[in-house]
Amino acid sequence: MSLPHAILTALLEKPSSGLALTRRFDRSIGYFWSATHQQIYRELGKLEQAGFIRALPSAQPSRGQKKEFEVLPAGRSELTRWAGGEQDSKPIRDALLLRLRASAVVGRAGLDEELRRHLTLHRRQLAEYQEIEDRDFGAAADPEDRLRRLVLRAGIGLETFWVEWLAEALAEVTDMDAAAADRRDGPGDGSAR
Repeated sequence: MSLPHAILTALLEKPSSGLALTRRFDRSIGYFWSATHQQIYRELGKLEQAGFIRALPSAQPSRGQKKEFEVLPAGRSELTRWAGGEQDSKPIRDALLLRLRASAVVGRAGLDEELRRHLTLHRRQLAEYQEIEDRDFGAAADPEDRLRRLVLRAGIGLETFWVEWLAEALAEVTDMDAAAADRRDGPGDGSAR
């Protein structure tokens, strides 16, 4: 996925100013495709230059006025082309998984705390997604809402996976630490005979 296509999608849903668009990104698209405010403003300029969007005419002078953008037919065509094309899935790149792999060779110091922290974060994100689903998709019949809900369900599924996997990983690391402690505190060197 690319940022220009995410912006075209958001603008087709609702024409917006750059500021409103960045706020909407923070509350929706940003859950699965993040971008900084600077990146969004930069892309708006590129999309306007490419003839994919335009600033809506304003009744007041534009100095200091927020420009609202809408998608032009060329932008809709580009988004349609992109949405109907092929895209290979990307391999997972997660620093936590790399840290686990590194811990296998350098030791587990601090790993259990980091797993607990991630578990808390993923539980919080899962609860937020479930709240959004309950609030916004109780009885979705509109086709666009059904597709948006599918995106949300993907997020719920991913967060559910992470919560379950992190609980399993934390249990495994806890068990490994307990086994290591038992070996240290074991029968000793035999001098008590």
